[in-house]
Amino acid sequence: MPRWLAALIGAITAVNRWVFLATATLMAVVVPVMLYEVVARYVFNAPTVWGMELAVLIFGPYFLLGGPYLLHLQGHVALDLLRQRLDARWNRFFDLLNYPIIMAFCTILLVFSVPPALSAWEYRETSFSAWNPPIWPVKIAVPLALALMLLQAAAEFLRVLFQRPADKIDGIAQGEVAL
Repeated sequence: MPRWLAALIGAITAVNRWVFLATATLMAVVVPVMLYEVVARYVFNAPTVWGMELAVLIFGPYFLLGGPYLLHLQGHVALDLLRQRLDARWNRFFDLLNYPIIMAFCTILLVFSVPPALSAWEYRETSFSAWNPPIWPVKIAVPLALALMLLQAAAEFLRVLFQRPADKIDGIAQGEVAL
């Protein structure tokens, strides 16, 4: 693999890792909010108007923005029972088939998710609930996550395409660190 391509793949993965780690910190907000909401509702019989809505608005970007790095970690649902029985050549074939399908799916969703996100940004869309928080950041997270997933799928495709079969030992490419 050319050095510039390896550097580009590494940069895409590094950006997605950083976004993944930054997104994981959102749970430090959701957990206390949900704890407060449960205590307020069931102990004091005084539920908040914002607790559940805030949790929902944070969970969306949490799952969406964590997905691209999870693709790199191969943490998405897969047909592992079938793939464990196949040799490396067939697994490589399926990877080279799957990543373009993921890229096509992300491209289609990206095309359809950008207009609503731009509209929400332009109008500073809110939820129209009793609390009425802005929801345009959540809508912008959708095309952002799709773009990151598209880039990571392309990076993984190129990684598999240029990978020599002898480079992989126990499912981990030489030079990579298992997380």
